[in-house]
Amino acid sequence: MAKILALDYGTKRVGVAVTDELQMIASGLTTVHSKDIVAFLEKYLTENKVECIVVGEAKDLKNNPSESAKVIEPFVKHLSRKFKDVKIERIDERFTSKMAFQTMIDSGLKKKKRQNKALIDEISATIILQDYLEQKNNSFRF
Repeated sequence: MAKILALDYGTKRVGVAVTDELQMIASGLTTVHSKDIVAFLEKYLTENKVECIVVGEAKDLKNNPSESAKVIEPFVKHLSRKFKDVKIERIDERFTSKMAFQTMIDSGLKKKKRQNKALIDEISATIILQDYLEQKNNSFRF
């Protein structure tokens, strides 16, 4: 089986998470500067078998596209054109940053480490990927 990547795309940074080959465990991989994400993906996809890239879909509380969706949508279209052999999926990313921050608190990270926005983005990508895996697994149940 191939891996699944998840991206928490932002204007400054992109959190990246990945599954194992069995697509059971979501793990934070890294955070990449937004301008470098396509080059990062090119390299990663040549070195690893990836069947799907999941990109967070930014929505507001009324289920409408949020302000950041204006930046994410062109990026997703670019990914679709650039990586034609890789499926691009979207999943609601509402509250992932807050959940990531709470995860950091719950795991006992000190205040200084919790201010690391790159770590928040990486954890957010992991949450996006975990949500995707749960939805995917639930759709296979009878």
